[in-house]
Amino acid sequence: MIPIGDGRDCPLRDAVILKTKDSIIVQKRTFPPHRLLMGPGPSNVHTRVLHAMARPTIGHLDPVFGSIMEEIKTMLRSVFRTENALTIPLSAPGSVGMETCLVNLLEPGDTAIICVNGAFGGRMADIAQRCGAETVVIEQSWGDAVDPSRVEDAFKGNPKASLLAFVHAETSTGVQSDVAALCKIASAHNALSVVDAVTSLGGIPVEVDAWGADAMYSGTQKCLSCPPGLSPLTIGERAAHRIKNRKQPVQSWFMDLGLVMSYWDGAGGRTYHHTAPVNAMYGLHEALTMLLEEGLEASWSRHAAMHDALWAGLNALGLKRHVKKPQALPQLNTVCIPDGLEEAAVRRGLLQNFDIEIGAGLGELAGKVWRVGLMGATARPASVRRFLVSLEQTLGSFQKIDSPGQALVAAEGVLAANA
Repeated sequence: MIPIGDGRDCPLRDAVILKTKDSIIVQKRTFPPHRLLMGPGPSNVHTRVLHAMARPTIGHLDPVFGSIMEEIKTMLRSVFRTENALTIPLSAPGSVGMETCLVNLLEPGDTAIICVNGAFGGRMADIAQRCGAETVVIEQSWGDAVDPSRVEDAFKGNPKASLLAFVHAETSTGVQSDVAALCKIASAHNALSVVDAVTSLGGIPVEVDAWGADAMYSGTQKCLSCPPGLSPLTIGERAAHRIKNRKQPVQSWFMDLGLVMSYWDGAGGRTYHHTAPVNAMYGLHEALTMLLEEGLEASWSRHAAMHDALWAGLNALGLKRHVKKPQALPQLNTVCIPDGLEEAAVRRGLLQNFDIEIGAGLGELAGKVWRVGLMGATARPASVRRFLVSLEQTLGSFQKIDSPGQALVAAEGVLAANA
């Protein structure tokens, strides 16, 4: 007889037992495999973070959880390099961080300048339009950094513009833009700056206060190596003033930062806003702890070194960059696909035969590039070695490899130099 209970005494560990009115059904369970995550995100999550997330769940208004929230806020300020009081993780992924900034800082009739040099700049423009703002879009090629001169021209042509939004590290292309220069232009025109740092935070320098960024958001699943689902956010004094002096209520109740801060403001007492994802916050707390233990500069250097080793190996395989240095991101690499190669077959071969995930191109780069991530816990020598060996074997099933083994040799030379 098959026992029915809570599953702990069930001998069929690989199955779930469903009891209906007339029968018992044994249904096979699906378990996630161990993958090397080298796509555009999520990255691999360190076991310390996973173990932290398995700690006992407590109430989201528990005073002990309140202490954890305050520690998270303090660590996030260190990681963002800011003194902004309003620095918190939103209970949602990075896309909600994007939307939260824009719906709080834009009102119908405002003019916003949005820089689009990839998929996520395009999302910013879409959200701004939904906010009822007059949206001035600066379109650039996917793979080019945002051009400050074009931003300056846009402000001159639209003197009433109150906001500039752009992506620091464009995940769809692997290019980074000059945040300091762009924020300076916005400030000179009395406009606020909104910066997407989803892929940059923890992987390359982020200096909110030094750059004069008014609002910045990120995600946990990239260089922070935490599971997806939270969006670190920081709001400066100028942006906070704009929010407090809105003419109309924020169109989103859940994303209204005035309401959200009633929960996160420990000094004023916590007012219930929503049930925070307690165990996810445990994971972020541990991920931030690990990042600060390593040191921000050390993390930035590690990502840069793994990038150089990766490209030494890719160059040995005859593969080319889509984005040239110094604008290329170390943590998100766009690799040009050789002519005549079926890009999806290579990705499928890596996944099925080697448990390695890489990403396809988006938008106008679909079918033209692979997106290879080296983020957070994935940005390690072992990941570079495993990927290059597996990629060479996979490519070898489609075309002749001129110098077998040289990709790994080239990468090892760079890794040794940075050891």
